[in-house]
Amino acid sequence: MPMKSFFSWGTKDDDSQSEKKPVILPEEQRENLESDKSILGDQDGTHEQRLQKVAEREVQSAAEDSLKKIHIIQLGRCPVCGEHLSQHLAANICESCGWNKYDSPKSGKVRVHLTGSSEVIEGDHAYVLKTGACLVIRGPVVYARIPANGFSWVEYGWSEEELEQREKQYREQMQVTCAWCGGEAKVNKDGFHLIHVAFGTMQERYCFCCDECYEAFRKMYPSRVHRDCYDRNCNTCNLCVKRYSDEAEELRLLEKISQKSLEKKQAAEKKP
Repeated sequence: MPMKSFFSWGTKDDDSQSEKKPVILPEEQRENLESDKSILGDQDGTHEQRLQKVAEREVQSAAEDSLKKIHIIQLGRCPVCGEHLSQHLAANICESCGWNKYDSPKSGKVRVHLTGSSEVIEGDHAYVLKTGACLVIRGPVVYARIPANGFSWVEYGWSEEELEQREKQYREQMQVTCAWCGGEAKVNKDGFHLIHVAFGTMQERYCFCCDECYEAFRKMYPSRVHRDCYDRNCNTCNLCVKRYSDEAEELRLLEKISQKSLEKKQAAEKKP
């Protein structure tokens, strides 16, 4: 019985990722490091080696927690409260507790709009802290720290070039293939089917490139009679562990984005 997801999450081992990247500490932290070393009188490096091992254990524990959260997100659940996530191409949002993760532009500018003013502070990145304050990064330094009541909203400036690059990356990741014949299953093509079936306790998602492949799959893998997954609406059913919403909005959105990009390119080519 086929149980492969149509998402390709890039699980290849990459030697370059496993290598430790050098971390450049800010000047103040470097000074504190030297000061702490002098207080410990660690001339032979014994204390530092012991603390390094403690730090590595803590980092490993944090990595395990992070990996666990990612698996929970992939199962369509919020890593904080466990409720269903609203999953989009570049964002995961929990409407229940407010937890969210989203992509921000790598090259575009970020604009922080100040409260009660038309003034805008522009930077390369902006971070809204748990305290509500906003840090604006420009180049290698923190350009501004804005208190929680000092700004009204943050604007992310996505460039057309970066949006096109993101679209290409999403296409490479998603790779929608037919669960029966293994061919490409185009979302906007007549005969495309997306279904959710729970052969066990977990909901699975399958795509089919045409009506024939869909019917062949149904005949080969009938769902349990009391569930009748093929004809039952997932939103009104609680007989399995849900992983997906009833519709494939992220797939349909990707097709719309791609179609708009294609229309823009065609219009640009027609211009003299």
